[in-house]
Amino acid sequence: MPEVDIEIGGRTFQVACQAGEEHFLQTAAKLLDNEASVLAQQIGRMPEPRMLLMAGLMLADKTAGLEDELRTAEERIEELGKEVATLKATPAEKVQVAVIPQSVTDSLAEIAARAEALADRITPPAA
Repeated sequence: MPEVDIEIGGRTFQVACQAGEEHFLQTAAKLLDNEASVLAQQIGRMPEPRMLLMAGLMLADKTAGLEDELRTAEERIEELGKEVATLKATPAEKVQVAVIPQSVTDSLAEIAARAEALADRITPPAA
């Protein structure tokens, strides 16, 4: 079982962990050290057990806040999922498009052709 030196609040501790978990231990120690550093800046030097307790409580508070945010986000995701399911189950609104009979289209094409022919007759030729 490897032992890792971690630094928290300017103090070094030797901690054992499972093989391959050294990185996770270092990451957790860095989080705790960040909180301990904030305490040291705000309060100054304090006994080691108190510093570790306060830093741990600060991390626990942050964790609780994140858990609340996660729970809220999961509830919102569930609501949106239900809304999507409802929308998928609801038939789409039908749009009716008028169909122009072929005879009307043919008549309009004939009228357009006649109008163009008349326009050609009354328009003077280009010089």
